[in-house]
Amino acid sequence: MPKSVGHLELPDMLIIVGYFVLMLGIGAYFYNRMRHIKDYFSGGNNIPWWLSGVSFYMSSFSVAAFVFYPGLCYRHGWVGVTLLWVAIPATIFSVTLFAVRWRRARIDSPVEYIETRYSPFLRQLFAWHGVPVKLVDDGIKLFATGTFISVCTGLRIEYSVLAAGGIILISTFLGGLWAVTVTDFIQFVVLMAGVLILLPLSISRAGGLEKIFSTAPEGFFRPTSEEFGWSYVIPVILLYALAWSSINWSLIQRYYCVPKEKDALKVGWTVVALYVIGPPLMFFPAIAANQFIPGVEDAGHIYPLLCTQLLPAGMLGLIVAAMFAATMSTLSSDYNVCASVLTNDVYRRLFHPQASQRELVQVGRVMTIVFGLFALGVGLLMSRGKSEDLFRTMVTLFGLATAPVAIPMLLGLVSRRMNNAGAVIGCLAGLAAGLTLFAIKSYDGFFRSQFASLPFSMDWLFSRDDEILLRGLAIKMEIVYLLLTSTVTLLFMSVISWLKPATAEAQERTDAFLKRAHTPIGQLPEDSLPVEKKDIFSPFRVVGVAVLCIGVLLLAVLPWISGRTELLLAGGVGLLLAIVGGAVAWGSKPKPAA
Repeated sequence: MPKSVGHLELPDMLIIVGYFVLMLGIGAYFYNRMRHIKDYFSGGNNIPWWLSGVSFYMSSFSVAAFVFYPGLCYRHGWVGVTLLWVAIPATIFSVTLFAVRWRRARIDSPVEYIETRYSPFLRQLFAWHGVPVKLVDDGIKLFATGTFISVCTGLRIEYSVLAAGGIILISTFLGGLWAVTVTDFIQFVVLMAGVLILLPLSISRAGGLEKIFSTAPEGFFRPTSEEFGWSYVIPVILLYALAWSSINWSLIQRYYCVPKEKDALKVGWTVVALYVIGPPLMFFPAIAANQFIPGVEDAGHIYPLLCTQLLPAGMLGLIVAAMFAATMSTLSSDYNVCASVLTNDVYRRLFHPQASQRELVQVGRVMTIVFGLFALGVGLLMSRGKSEDLFRTMVTLFGLATAPVAIPMLLGLVSRRMNNAGAVIGCLAGLAAGLTLFAIKSYDGFFRSQFASLPFSMDWLFSRDDEILLRGLAIKMEIVYLLLTSTVTLLFMSVISWLKPATAEAQERTDAFLKRAHTPIGQLPEDSLPVEKKDIFSPFRVVGVAVLCIGVLLLAVLPWISGRTELLLAGGVGLLLAIVGGAVAWGSKPKPAA
């Protein structure tokens, strides 16, 4: 269990409770607006690009990012920022090549098109493969959230995980994708408010920027470190490129939930801009902490340590809410998109093809609850883990599971030559190769004895638990998993597709799909279906009211803040949010009929 270093006071509780009430209120607001399955899982393709872009950004990381990236910054310096900046080229790759294609796919779940492009079997394989991977990933993120809250507040980590998982689950259950994207935007506001208060306080405590740069250890501000060099960073960029484009269902969802193709491009470029600015602002306090919080045993605790040392009463509650917001954005998106797969690709496809829209919405809500409860169970099981192992666990998981699914999904959108037999065998071969290597590394004692009789040495395979030594170069296991599974998947998929060509009927279906995927939005009959006026929704008013409420909460705790700098920062941020939120809410009031 993590060691507690802080406790919550009355103003902290006021901020946290107010934030939770606001999130649940947004979910309740959208509850009766979810009339169709498309509303619940893709926002009726009417979500504005700016809302979807911010939601994409917030959904791409969780509080786990505030556990391991600040830990890297504290120990190794700027490399912690570099490792999150890998999302920039990955997102550029994604938006340039696939954003428009995802919108033109005209889907309500990320694996829906697989049946048309390949086969019903592969659609089910990807659905049943992706859900467990998401469960483990989300369990890790819930555990990271519990760790952060537990360190800051003194609550038992089990209670922290339960509280975080429960709030996220209820909000997502109520409002579907509309609620997810609107709460993501509010969570972005809360996160930035917390960062803009913590950043100057950490710089001031360290003695100013000049002292931070002049007294930092040698190489502290280089983009890489000895442990995390370019041989590690570049393959991680490749992994992120695959994940951003295909395997990360919740991010794909942000491309196809917007009205137009241009909006899908705007979503991607918004994410690129936010990733350029966000990581340095969020993680520079951990770099500064190297100057005034020496000797932290578990570097994963550095961010909560910073918060408890620097923030006055009320502001600690804001940071706890901000960290919760980071995880809520990711998990609510995952809950919604996994429920869409279970509803569209499993329930409707296998059990009740003629289900009504009302029934599908209800099933979608049930699937949200089921997935969320399982993720909560995984988080509780992981509550005995160590925060410093989270980054390696997550990257290993994606190194094993990403490429075998990502490659068929990407090639299915752009290539006519790849067929179902190649995709199925390629996916299974890639997974088998990754799991075989994982078994060899996990049970190295047994396999050492099996390899002992070979006429050549296999010691390179067992050089370290987390590395393979190849020709004198130590390669991280996460990268080995990615390279192995990618190579095997692509090789088998290409060879099998060449040796066993698709039937004429299957090729005709593939050509029809690719023709449809290259047809711009608005040029097919289904693109111009009439939309009732009551179903057209503008999020500006609810966003404005929510931002106003956050500003008012910040202003309400000012009487408990004693420090002059802290008072000015909290008051300035709170007043700005109140003014902007109030102006947006007022400007979006319905105009009286002429």
